[in-house]
Amino acid sequence: MHKETITMTKKEAERLLIINNLIEKRINGTDASKQLNLCLRQVKRLKAKVLRLGPKGIIHSNRGKIGNRKFDQIFINKVKTVINEKYPYFTPTMAFEHLRDEDKIGINKETVRQLMIDEKLWVGKKRKVSEYRCQRERKDNFGEMEQFDGSYEHWLYGVDEEQCLLGSIDDATGKITQLQFEKSEGIIPVFSFWKEYIEKYGKPIAIYLDKFATYKVNHKNAEDNKDMLTHFEKSAKELDVLLIKANSPQAKGRIERLWKTLQTRLIKEMRYRKIKTIEEANSFLKDEFVPWFNSKFAVVPKGKKDLHRKNNTNLEEVFSVKKERTIGNDFVVRYLNSYYQLEQEQPLAVLKKSKVTVETRISGEVKIKQRGKYLNFFTLPEKPKREIETMVPALTRKKSDWKPPADHPWKTGSFKRREAIINSR
Repeated sequence: MHKETITMTKKEAERLLIINNLIEKRINGTDASKQLNLCLRQVKRLKAKVLRLGPKGIIHSNRGKIGNRKFDQIFINKVKTVINEKYPYFTPTMAFEHLRDEDKIGINKETVRQLMIDEKLWVGKKRKVSEYRCQRERKDNFGEMEQFDGSYEHWLYGVDEEQCLLGSIDDATGKITQLQFEKSEGIIPVFSFWKEYIEKYGKPIAIYLDKFATYKVNHKNAEDNKDMLTHFEKSAKELDVLLIKANSPQAKGRIERLWKTLQTRLIKEMRYRKIKTIEEANSFLKDEFVPWFNSKFAVVPKGKKDLHRKNNTNLEEVFSVKKERTIGNDFVVRYLNSYYQLEQEQPLAVLKKSKVTVETRISGEVKIKQRGKYLNFFTLPEKPKREIETMVPALTRKKSDWKPPADHPWKTGSFKRREAIINSR
């Protein structure tokens, strides 16, 4: 019997798992729609399609096909030429009207707008955001959204420098799900925080956070280049966790209110216990303070479900800083002033000048990866010498301290000439 091979992305495989749970009645349609971030009607369509076609039904039927409404590139180039020659100073609406009435070119007004933006003939206008704010309702179920932030304060007793406290609070229940002291709000501490969180609870559907540099590229070019992602954004995308960036502290008010409570209560509690180290502070948070806080301030959510999803990825690999490097002619990879020599035996063919990905794990361990395989290597104790440097000692000769005597044949002629000159005076 011939078996058909179906290729799926990781996201489609997770969708199939959720739809199968819906078919087996482990969850209802509302829970599935929240986990898939789709409307209930679309979830029903997916369920019916999987029942009819099997796992193949989870894959979009238009994959690999050209869109029915896509214009031919020759036609697009023609429209761009007409706009540049006749209507370069027009607004998109005016250009659309003239293209329709005078040039008899049938094209959508918004398509004309996009073409003029691409040709640098029009700059899109940004709408002003109103300052009006209203209270947002809590999410229905635990794990539906986590609010996350970091706070710098003099948390420890008798320590002059500030410490960073990373925390997450569940939006539906108001429970502190994770609270951890770190040296900073940098990428490695944040990776460590969320690795421990996912190992404990699973993957949340969404994380609500601010626009700190660890979580968002704040360079002006990042608005036009959507491929500019931080290491944390890349990891969240790989885990299929939605990141929501708040435009103001008020937007993520629950976590901001938590900091106000902690700065009032936690500092006094730790000073009362004379806690001076981060290790003691983290132990106190885990064993005493967080359970007490949740028993006092947590609320009953509307829903009773836990919407955390099971993790099927290698968190050590996901939560690592990844940088691209080039293999040298001597099969050495340079990264952060360290030199890694690739071994002769590798799981795949490795070529000079090819690209590799260097992963720095939370523990500080370094891995080198190419085309899905980890390469074998060892660290060189010093910078490898260039070929010309190794040849220099063979091309030079050490100078000798010996000097020939005055009556040496090498000097006989010169001495006689010098004596003749002296005697002639």
